[in-house]
Amino acid sequence: MSREKILIVEDNKALSKLIVKKMQSSLDFDIDAAYSYEEALALVEKEKDYFVALLDLNLPDAPEGEVVDMILSHKIPSIVLTGSMDHETREKILKKEVIDYVHKGNIDDVNYIFSLIERLHKNRNVKVLVVDDSIVARAQIKDFLQRHMFKVLVAAHGEEALAFLEDNPDIKLILTDYLMPVIDGVELTKEVRKRYSKNELSIIAMTASNAELISAHFLKIGANDFINKPFSQEEITCRIDNSLDALEYIATIKAMAQSDFLSGLANRRFFFEQMQHYFKEAKEHSEPFALGLIDIDQFKQINDTLGHRIGDAVIVALSEQLKNHFCDNAFISRFGGDEFCVVLKQCDPKKALAYFVKFTDVVSHLAISVPETKSLHVSVSIGVTFNDVGSLEEIVHLADQALYKAKQNGRNRVEVA
Repeated sequence: MSREKILIVEDNKALSKLIVKKMQSSLDFDIDAAYSYEEALALVEKEKDYFVALLDLNLPDAPEGEVVDMILSHKIPSIVLTGSMDHETREKILKKEVIDYVHKGNIDDVNYIFSLIERLHKNRNVKVLVVDDSIVARAQIKDFLQRHMFKVLVAAHGEEALAFLEDNPDIKLILTDYLMPVIDGVELTKEVRKRYSKNELSIIAMTASNAELISAHFLKIGANDFINKPFSQEEITCRIDNSLDALEYIATIKAMAQSDFLSGLANRRFFFEQMQHYFKEAKEHSEPFALGLIDIDQFKQINDTLGHRIGDAVIVALSEQLKNHFCDNAFISRFGGDEFCVVLKQCDPKKALAYFVKFTDVVSHLAISVPETKSLHVSVSIGVTFNDVGSLEEIVHLADQALYKAKQNGRNRVEVA
C-alpha cells in the first residue's frame, strides 16, 4: 500500500528543502515539491490525492495567490505559507476556505506546520458533535470542522445530541450552543457529564449571551472550555486542538499507568483493579472462568548467560504469543519478571485447561529470534485454578501453588489447583 503524499509549493528553494527534509525525518508521508504555479499544476494533474498541500501565497508566476485557488479547485486541503501577515492578507487568505495559514518567520513557524499536519492526520479518526439550533451556524461550523478533517455530526438541540451520543459513544468533542429549545446547552452538559468525565469527552460551550456569567456556569458544571460568539477561525481551532491534545495526553498517561512498558500487556496493578470488578460479577451470575499463572522456565539462566537484552526479547516474543493464542475475551497481564497471568472469561474448566495445555506446546515449538543468536527455544510452566473459591486473592494464591507444583514436577507442563 503506497504512502499518502504532501505537496509543497514554495519558490524559496532553501526553505522548501528545509521543510521537506524535516518532514521526511518526522512524518510518515511522501513529499512532492514544486517551485512555481506551472510545476504545481503539472503535479496535481498527475496526482490528485494529496493529503494536504502547503502553498506559498505569492509565487513569481502567480503573485496574487492563484496557486491557492487552483489547488482548492482540485479539492486538495490546503495550508497557506505567507511572508506577510497584515490584516488585509489574513482576511484574503481566510476567505479562500483554507485549513490555516503559517507566517514564514522562523523555525517555530516551520515546527507549527508539522504539529498541524499531525493534528489533521489524527482528526480523521475523531468524531465531533455540533449542537446549535441555528441552521446557518451549524452549517458554518460543520464546514469548518470538515476542512480540518473531523468526522462531524450535527444536532439542533440537546435531546437530539444525546440520541447521537447514544449511537456514537466514541464521540470525543461536543461543541454546544447555550440557548436552544427542548434541552439547552447547560442541561446537555450536565447530562453528558453523567456519562463521560472531562478526561473522556471534551465539551466546548458557545454563546453570544451574557458571557461573563454563563461561561463560569458552564465551566463549573463540567465544560472543558468556553468561547464567545462570534469567534475567529484561529481561536476555535486553538481551543479545539488544546482540548483534544489534553484528552490524548491523559489517555497516554492512563495507558502508561495501566500497561507494562516492555510487553504492552496490562500490569499487575491494573489486573487487580479490573479483576475485582469482574470477579464480583462472575460470582453473582455464576459465570465460569479460569485463571492461569504462566512462568518462563529457567528464565534467570537466560538472563545470566545471554544477558538482559535477550531476556527482554524473550518477554516480548512470549507476550505476542499470549495475545495471538488466547481468545478475545481473555484478560492477559504481566505480573512482573517472567510471570504472566491469563484469565479466560466465560470459559468452562475443560475448555480452559485445553487452551493452557495447547499453549505450552505452542511455546515449546517456538523459535524466538533474538539479537546475536540464531534462535532460542523456551518452555513455560502454568498453574491453573477456577472460580470456585472465596476471593480473587485466593484464586491467584492457588494458581501460584499449582505453578510451583508444575516447576517441581519437571517444568513445561500445566498443573491444576
